[in-house]
Amino acid sequence: MHTRPSPRPRRTRDARSRTTARLTATLLTAAALLVSACSGGSPSTSVGGTVQAGLAALPRATPSALTPYYGQRLRWRDCGAPGFQCATMKAPLDYADPGAGTVRLAVSRKKATGTGKPLGSLLVNPGGPGGSAVGYLQQYAALGYPARIRARYDMVAVDPRGVARSEPVQCLDGRQMDAYTQTDVTPDDQRERKALVAADRTFAESCGTRSARLLRHVSTVEAARDMDILRAVLGDRKLNYVGASYGTFLGATYAGLFPGRVGRMVLDGAMDPSLDARRLNLDQTAGFETAFQAFAKDCVRHPGCPLGAKGATPAQVGDRLRAFFRALDARPVPAGDADGRRVGEALATTAVIVSMYDEASWAQLREALTSAMKEHDGTGLLALSDSYYERDANGHYSNLMMANAAVNCLDLPAAFSGPEEVEKALPAFEKASPVFGPGLAWASLNCTYWPVRATGEPHRITAEGAAPIVVVGTVRDPATPYRWARSLAAQLSSARLLTYDGDGHTAYGRGSACIDTAIDTYLLQGTPPAARKRCS
Repeated sequence: MHTRPSPRPRRTRDARSRTTARLTATLLTAAALLVSACSGGSPSTSVGGTVQAGLAALPRATPSALTPYYGQRLRWRDCGAPGFQCATMKAPLDYADPGAGTVRLAVSRKKATGTGKPLGSLLVNPGGPGGSAVGYLQQYAALGYPARIRARYDMVAVDPRGVARSEPVQCLDGRQMDAYTQTDVTPDDQRERKALVAADRTFAESCGTRSARLLRHVSTVEAARDMDILRAVLGDRKLNYVGASYGTFLGATYAGLFPGRVGRMVLDGAMDPSLDARRLNLDQTAGFETAFQAFAKDCVRHPGCPLGAKGATPAQVGDRLRAFFRALDARPVPAGDADGRRVGEALATTAVIVSMYDEASWAQLREALTSAMKEHDGTGLLALSDSYYERDANGHYSNLMMANAAVNCLDLPAAFSGPEEVEKALPAFEKASPVFGPGLAWASLNCTYWPVRATGEPHRITAEGAAPIVVVGTVRDPATPYRWARSLAAQLSSARLLTYDGDGHTAYGRGSACIDTAIDTYLLQGTPPAARKRCS
């Protein structure tokens, strides 16, 4: 699954100024066919029709081999930012062989600021996989969450293994990443298809060469087990947690492994662990199409919309955008880039997709498209694309794309065995999204050539015996379709589904007082929202 860290909530003008589009998904993955959500109580099935097993809880007693990890003491130090502390936590590289080495994980916290009764730690994760939880904590969560939450909780984050400050997975350098992000993912002939396969192979091989030690040990199950060590060393009896996007999969996995240790848990923008990679990618493709249609309707209401005049249908808007992509495929436009990059179809498609995550980005996308289509200036589209890939002005990329692939390719078998299977699946992807489908189908090849065999499979998570868990779904979420939230809520034995009838990725802190009040009340009082509560 290829999602992004959730947009940082925008509660105040200051919080908005801190918000940046930080996506974890590489476009070179992703997408979606509309399918029925799983019904509660019945076993899930994969595309092949086999019954999915549930995630089994681990024994309550801590194995003696893990005692040194659970008993470690963190050495907190100044982070260089007022009020924050940082530490390094050790976890076993391989939980099956705890003596085989360790990984060092970056942890940060901001102590509770109020005088009321402390509620312990609140661990946050913005999603990905590949998003820096420490960065999210220090740049938003510990500053922008409601004051009454920050008053009662120590705000805490850990970068998962392989991510950002926690022994990051390394693959390509900046120039190689520039080439990779410009790879044509809608090949028109055999030569272009071979170039796409070669790019994916090179990416995978470089990860295998540069990160050989860690690459087999960055699964979501291992990251969830690391969270339990952190819970223990923080002195918390139970884990309180807010996870968004991929962070919901991480949180649900923790609940499945340690149901008796679940405290107050919010899973916002939920993923469905029972689906295989191809179905996840198809569902996500349809999600982006839903978001694009909402954007298209909004765009034509504005004078000067570059994709159509008032009254144009979403299909007509989509046709014009596809024609623009085809033109860029033949002749990329300049973007004033110091490294000489021009905006072709790949980077332009990325720019559009990043804007689908948050309706607040639609105006910026309109301006960028207007400049590119009418003035042949791709500067605005390149800026959006660079935000997606976390590329800075010096040509340096964060490791988010690399960690994203490493975790996803370990968690599930590849969506396709090779280009021939992609060819067969193209009609389904194009049906799911005429605009994005073909590109997202070909992008799903990224795990096909991965140097490490997947250790995970699709599975249900029931977390029998867990305290109430709040699962949040947004009706027109492009990256984690609403049906996924319904499915996860049906699987988890103690879930309460909270629905946001709105646009964009995730719901908490996006401006709905109804959603925010329900979640804040739960975090502070432990009272989950009423069954089937719906907000706008």
